[in-house]
Amino acid sequence: MIKIKDVLARKGAEVVTIHEDQSIHDAIKFLVQHNIGAVLVRDEGGEIVGIVSERDILREGSRNSEKLKETRVKTVMTRDLIVCEPDHTIEYVEQVMVKNNIRHLPVIAENKLTGILSMRDVVRARLKDAEVENRYLRDYIEGKYPG
Repeated sequence: MIKIKDVLARKGAEVVTIHEDQSIHDAIKFLVQHNIGAVLVRDEGGEIVGIVSERDILREGSRNSEKLKETRVKTVMTRDLIVCEPDHTIEYVEQVMVKNNIRHLPVIAENKLTGILSMRDVVRARLKDAEVENRYLRDYIEGKYPG
């Protein structure tokens, strides 16, 4: 079973954040600059206080597009973070994401942010695991292992 720490080891654990008092317009530029779909939000003390995603921004833009430069990230972010741990399995994380209809999941170890997973990361890990399993099965069927 693939553990989240293994996925982060391949992907990298770098996490970018944005300040809660930055504008939605700043968040849009930030997401585009980093080619990401969500960003964790920090407060004055540097603590993670939420997450803002493309969906959050689109909802706000549909209601209030003329004020995206004035509206602060903290007014549209999701505050109740769902998180995972490095020792959780990719299967478990996939279930959490699907059940909660989320595409990004912060990884927390000992109350410290250690990474963030996207649904894309989960799919890539599952595909890689399936490829390896298929290769072993093919080799077994073709008699490449001594019997």
